[in-house]
Amino acid sequence: MQTKHDAPLRPGDPRRVGGYTLTGRLGEGGQGVVYLARDREGAVVTVKLLKGGSSAGPRARGRFTKEAAAARRIQAPQVARILDARVTGDRPYIVSEFVRGRTLQEAVASDGPLRGAELRKVALRTAVALTAIHKAEVVHRDFKPGNVVLGPRGAKVIDFGVARLLDGDTPVTSHPVGTPAYMSPEQIEDLPVGPKSDVFSWGATMVYAATGRAPFGGGTNAAIMRRITDREPDLGALRGSLRGLVARCLDKEPEARPTAAEIARFLRAEAVPPAGKARRKVPRYRSNMIIALGVVMVLGFAVGLLLG
Repeated sequence: MQTKHDAPLRPGDPRRVGGYTLTGRLGEGGQGVVYLARDREGAVVTVKLLKGGSSAGPRARGRFTKEAAAARRIQAPQVARILDARVTGDRPYIVSEFVRGRTLQEAVASDGPLRGAELRKVALRTAVALTAIHKAEVVHRDFKPGNVVLGPRGAKVIDFGVARLLDGDTPVTSHPVGTPAYMSPEQIEDLPVGPKSDVFSWGATMVYAATGRAPFGGGTNAAIMRRITDREPDLGALRGSLRGLVARCLDKEPEARPTAAEIARFLRAEAVPPAGKARRKVPRYRSNMIIALGVVMVLGFAVGLLLG
């Protein structure tokens, strides 16, 4: 089976991994190749295979093992589920839920920016996803439009290829990883990276969703990263309360940004109609009284006509 987004298997690709039959290629990154596959029952899944297989070095295997461990800790309908994993042997792999649909990157590039309720739904679901990720003490570290799939039941966050587990409240420090246009200043400057880094990436992703471009422009990676650390974001046509929220998320200082849970609470509150806008309910006894008075007045008028 091939989907609209997968490509045929190449001559060097395996046809089976574990108990899974590979049917097409979905994508390839620095760490592994992602395949479309079927399990023993025929259900469609995705299989991420570590590049290099048995020849992969201990560092690559260690990252792959951490990805599996991080993703397994997250249980939320807004995040693609990990179904199976084998991180030892000649062909380490991770099996995850296949989410049908286009990525946010593809949808905006094809159909234009999101608007109104559609934009707010994507904003809320992804904020809830990040809340669950951070509650599991995981930092995604590569939140971007290409890692949000607009599935039939709403947006889902995918791909934990560079995710890291947090040791309690201790932020993660590592060399810069991620996609430059959506990286936080602390990622670029090789500073401790915690959940607030994902919040910055969420803000940048929402700018793309609403405008069709990243908030710090294009060009070379070096130019983009310099703007992220030194310049204010361009929020373009983003309007209303969402504009103010996103601006807070894109603050250079992590401490000034809201948490993912605070973002979700704000967006949920915004979805509730403002007080005083609801139609006022008339008590039943008053409604019946008004009807009765109306009947009496009509009868009185009719009697007056007959007697006159």
